[in-house]
Amino acid sequence: MQSALIDVRTGSRETVHDLTRHCSDFLREEASGRDGLLHVFVPHATAGIALIELGAGSDDDLLAALGELLPADDRWRHAHGARGHGRSHVMPALIAPYASIPVLAGAMALGTWQSVALVDLNVDNPARHVRLSFLPG
Repeated sequence: MQSALIDVRTGSRETVHDLTRHCSDFLREEASGRDGLLHVFVPHATAGIALIELGAGSDDDLLAALGELLPADDRWRHAHGARGHGRSHVMPALIAPYASIPVLAGAMALGTWQSVALVDLNVDNPARHVRLSFLPG
């Protein structure tokens, strides 16, 4: 298995950050035209990985839906950091901290409008790491 850790700066606001190019670049080096599986994992307790259409409003819709489902208010028992920080710790139960994507001939077998994205509601930590692993078939 080949693996690499990439650093991502998410800034100081909630974000859906596109990782697709990073994943493609990693596979170009590591898969070398082979079939297998790409595993994308974020080793943080307050972030997730989503396969979603980006750039057409879906990313903003996702953040709005998470805002309604997990409001940034004082209801959370886990209460250090920014207001509503506890919701960031609940989010990975809804948007898992990983995704596995089939790789065919060295490229992700994504649907036409699918992208790989890091979902991060935690405004207290703008530095994230994402582990990309290629498991050859």
